[in-house]
Order: sequence, then structure tokens, then C-alpha cells
Amino acid sequence: MIETAFFYAAGLGTRMRPLTEDRPKPLIELAGKTLLEHAIDPARAAGITKFATNIHYLADQIKEHPATRNFVIFDEREKLLETGGGLKAATAILGVAPLFTMNTDAVWKGENPFQKLDKHWEHSKMDALLLLVPTSKARGYSGKGDFELGGNGEIRRGNGFVYTGCQIIDPSGLSDFEDSVFSTNLYWDRLAQKGRLFGLVYDGLWCDVGKPDSIAIAENMLKEATDV
Repeated sequence: MIETAFFYAAGLGTRMRPLTEDRPKPLIELAGKTLLEHAIDPARAAGITKFATNIHYLADQIKEHPATRNFVIFDEREKLLETGGGLKAATAILGVAPLFTMNTDAVWKGENPFQKLDKHWEHSKMDALLLLVPTSKARGYSGKGDFELGGNGEIRRGNGFVYTGCQIIDPSGLSDFEDSVFSTNLYWDRLAQKGRLFGLVYDGLWCDVGKPDSIAIAENMLKEATDV
């Protein structure tokens, strides 16, 4: 089992206003616990032992929250580094071995996403394995998707599948980017050109919790039967 998980928690939460006026989005509550805990709990259940997160907006609230006790905290209050830049900076402490990254604005029900990714990870042929859901099954989401999925598991930009926010990624290639601020999307595009970007379909239930009205959608999803 890959031992490290990095949780993205430095976003500004603009789409979630007014709920984020006095708290960061990861600390919004849903079904009795914070979005951050919804992300962390399956990682702990999967046996992951090393945890890290980045902070920016209302950072002290996340830093002082019980859920992040014993976390490695990367403080981006002076400069928001985006997803790629934040992970690149984190490698100075976390190292460059493959690790999980997880967004903190989604809710899951079904197979543990970390365990599912770990079972299908093949570092010999992939540098990133993204967990996807078909757009037709994505809750709280109205876009056309992020990727197309090939028959061999390789993915490329397109429609049909949504990135869930959870992946295994080899961060060593991030050092090739000279900028300190950049999106992981740029790294994915490079990996896709090399045939090293793969996707895996999640068979459980998933909801994007990016806007206030998504909270009720997610809570109703969690009440559904466990057979999916």
C-alpha cells in the first residue's frame, strides 16, 4: 500500500460562498462531519500512515482542526501555488515516491477509493492513475467531463468521464517545471503525451460538493442503499 496521502485544502472556496465567508471549504459540514473528514476517513481506513495537506484561506482553522493532527502542513498563505506547484513544493519533505492526492470537495459511497487505486497501480507503465466516474453517474456535476478512456486504460482530454479528485501520482516529474505556480493539469498533459496517464472507473457513488446546493445532493446520496 502506498503510504502517503496529500489533501488539497488551500482553495479559496469562491463557488461555495456564502458558506465560506467564515470558514474554509474543507471545514463545511455535511452529514455530521466536515468535508475534510469525509476525505481523510477512507485514507485512514485504507491503512495509509503519512498525511499531508496545504493551507491558504483561513488557514489556522484547518491547521488547528483535530482531523489534521500529526499532519505535515504546507503553509501557502504567502503565495498560493495551485495543485502542481503545491505538490512540487511538498516533495522537499515528502520525497518523490508515488503518493495519493485527494481533493476535499467530494463525498464517496462504495468501495474505498484509496484501496481501489492501490490495487490497480502499475508504476512500471504509469506515472499517474486517476479515479474517474462517468458523467452520467456524477452527482452535483453538470459538465461534459474531463477525459476519454481508452480500452487499455490510457486517458486523454475529452468528454465522458469526470476526474473525482483522487489519484496516485509519481511527483518526480514535477521538478521539470520551472514555475513555482502551476496546475497539475499541465503535468497530466505531459504524461498523456508519453502514454503514462491512466484512468480507473469508480463503481461506487460520488458527488462533487463545490456549491451550496450540492450539500443536499450529497447527503441524499449517502442515505441511498449500499448496493451500487
